[in-house]
Amino acid sequence: MERAVPHAVPLGQIEVFQALQRLHMTIFSQSVSPCGKFLAAGNNYGQIAVFSLSAALSSEAKEESKKPVVTFQAHDGPVYCMVSTDRHLLSAGDGEVKAWLWAEILKKGCKELWRRQPPYRTSLEVPEINALLLVPKENSLILAGGDCQLHTMDLETGTFTRALRGHTDYIHCLALRERSPEVLSGGEDGTVRLWDLRSAQEVQTIEVYKHEECSRPHNGRWIGCLATDSDWMVCGGGPALTLWHLRSSTPTTVFPMRAPQKHVTFYQDLVLTAAGNSCRVDVFTNLGYRAFSLSF
Repeated sequence: MERAVPHAVPLGQIEVFQALQRLHMTIFSQSVSPCGKFLAAGNNYGQIAVFSLSAALSSEAKEESKKPVVTFQAHDGPVYCMVSTDRHLLSAGDGEVKAWLWAEILKKGCKELWRRQPPYRTSLEVPEINALLLVPKENSLILAGGDCQLHTMDLETGTFTRALRGHTDYIHCLALRERSPEVLSGGEDGTVRLWDLRSAQEVQTIEVYKHEECSRPHNGRWIGCLATDSDWMVCGGGPALTLWHLRSSTPTTVFPMRAPQKHVTFYQDLVLTAAGNSCRVDVFTNLGYRAFSLSF
């Protein structure tokens, strides 16, 4: 039997492959480092790229400053969501969450620290994890996604302590009410649900799509994004992006935006970044002007 002889791939073919990969790239997730100087972005190929925000925002920035300082293969499938603790970058994809040390990432020594998989109903079930949420007071992490449940993980022990059930379809997004131990979740079933973490019970359900002022049946009922600030919530997706008063479950302001939204936040003098169906992350230093783009 003849032995296969390894051969080098021509440089031109590599460049063509990389160009095609960038052409079909989607950036699903972002997270800022604890020091605020770096931005991690995760794409549909399972890669995480880390950019230096401080270098890119510098008055002496060059085109090279807008490229990743490091890129590594984090998951076999898409990186749907990421969050950062004071030391770790946590990333999630199909069925599992992984931890990486920020200090090691920046040294380009990207070794996985640990991985965890929630207790799914069957061993054959590998639902995507669409949202990660840190609960600092509990030192816990909440995961949610394709199995329609919210799973709570103790970050100290790595064990899963509870599962919150109520959604009837995929969960897309999570938000924390910091003044009280409560979490909001939004999903494909068109509801936003409020959960009390002390009792592990659902305490409020808002069926957004049933309110005429924000209903858009042609876009569907799904909730793709939400954020909260004390007694207020903003959410959108199929229904129009709308500001709600939580205590009264009342929509107060409907924003005139045609396209469905997938990300929303309450703004307070921050650098904003936006990403989607491309290999670029747009950086805004104010709400009316795109300063520049970072690129994989």
